[in-house]
Amino acid sequence: MRPPRDRGAVTVEAAIAVGVLVLVIAMGIAGVGAVADQIRCVDAAREAARLAARGEPERGRAAAVAIAPRGAAVDIQVAGDTVSVAVRAEPVGGLLPGIEVSADAYAVAEPGVAP
Repeated sequence: MRPPRDRGAVTVEAAIAVGVLVLVIAMGIAGVGAVADQIRCVDAAREAARLAARGEPERGRAAAVAIAPRGAAVDIQVAGDTVSVAVRAEPVGGLLPGIEVSADAYAVAEPGVAP
């Protein structure tokens, strides 16, 4: 009796393993990109809040748009002497559907400055 033929089985297993390896590496790179975009959102919100508290909200918005990931939404709210900024974006240019990175920053307006 002849043993069953397993010809090509190793090739198929190797192809599946390479595909899974590429997927894991791609997800790892996307994760690192999402973390980098989160940090950029934090920096953008902080800078916008600081500039708005100095009385320069439009300059703060421009700075936040320049710092934040591409396509980020920047929302600056002024209530009395309190400035709040929210920055929201899809990480890695939208390659991770359903995931959003965001950051909020708060500041108190400097004395004598109307934000």
